[in-house]
Amino acid sequence: MEEVGDRLLLVDDDLHLRQLLAEYLRENGLQVTEAADGRQLQTALARDTVDLIVLDLMLPGEDGLSLCRRLRGEGLSTPILMLTAKGDEIDRI
Repeated sequence: MEEVGDRLLLVDDDLHLRQLLAEYLRENGLQVTEAADGRQLQTALARDTVDLIVLDLMLPGEDGLSLCRRLRGEGLSTPILMLTAKGDEIDRI
């Protein structure tokens, strides 16, 4: 299994949660780029290469699932970890 590197793109519209997660990840040796929505995600990906994308499911504008589908459709093979506050059984994997 291929090991994930240390450059992570964290996409979440909740500023407090995003900053809290980013701080924790940085304290544990990861390089974190933050984005609040799909537009900032695209800008970050155009500027930097990342090893993992942590993507909130519920984003303003284009939701995380649509963004994930679009990124895969564009040929991006970077691993994507989806986050969600949804608690219904149907929404969980």
